Amino acid sequence: MPWKLASFATLLAAATLAGCSTAGSTKESVAPVESGHTRCEASAAQFAVGKKASAELLEQARTRAGAQYARFLQPNDMITLEYRSDRLNVNTDANLVVTRVNCG
Repeated sequence: MPWKLASFATLLAAATLAGCSTAGSTKESVAPVESGHTRCEASAAQFAVGKKASAELLEQARTRAGAQYARFLQPNDMITLEYRSDRLNVNTDANLVVTRVNCG
């Protein structure tokens, strides 16, 4: 009986792993890279410090910094800790006045 159970477990593992293999394709698929978006340069967005936060200001800062993404961060916002070299963070105070810009 244990032999049959071991054979069944081996067969089940082989069938599961076979579903994960790729058939016939040797060409790797690589996601296309958007042109024009490189690393964020926060120094180019320093003009925003002291200004009232708005969607237009965020877009101007993102464009000048060369970032692909941008976001406002208010004092009590919860944020994730992953670093993204293509994201601009625009920090504001409680009155939505920009206090700092940085990348990440």
